[in-house]
Amino acid sequence: MTEDEFDGSLANVGTICYEAHGNLYLNITNRCSASCVFCIRDGSDGVYGYDLRLKKEPSVEDILGKLGSIDLSKYREVVFTGFGEATLRFDVLLEVTHWLKGRGVKIRLDTNGHAQLLYPERNVVAELKEAGLDEVSVSLNAESESKYNELCRPAFEGSYNAMLDFTRDAIAAGILTRMTVVGFNDIDIEKCEKVALDIGAAFHVR
Repeated sequence: MTEDEFDGSLANVGTICYEAHGNLYLNITNRCSASCVFCIRDGSDGVYGYDLRLKKEPSVEDILGKLGSIDLSKYREVVFTGFGEATLRFDVLLEVTHWLKGRGVKIRLDTNGHAQLLYPERNVVAELKEAGLDEVSVSLNAESESKYNELCRPAFEGSYNAMLDFTRDAIAAGILTRMTVVGFNDIDIEKCEKVALDIGAAFHVR
């Protein structure tokens, strides 16, 4: 089915929401501003038994309609993650975050931290904070810019430093912030942890 043939049925969008670890995860895009060598998209159609390859990006109405049919109180938090970079749909992300916050839900964003490069005319962290984002998990993934460019293959020049700046800004805004890496042989975990802790973020190996 092509996008032009989409008939409005959520069944023809794909998996918007999925459950794991007591959380509800939101999959709002398959697009990304990086092409990491370890990305699960290259070897799988999803995680935890869910097919996350979207047939069409869900609209705000699609997402809120799905969320409105779910008892959100049974989850620890709602997390923007999935098969793509949620900040590529920044206005959708903000609107859904605002809606969730109005219902008392804890909200986390898993991101590569490229948002300020995507929207240089906006203060992306301030907008996320205003919308009600509680926590952000930033993919550090490498201890240096050269290693990052080799492993993550970002679409934009300067992505590594932009990611670090995004993390600093999130901390300064009072958003609970952690940095993560994949347990990958080419990454120096100890040096990555030092980068995160020096910035003031928590650190997690995923």
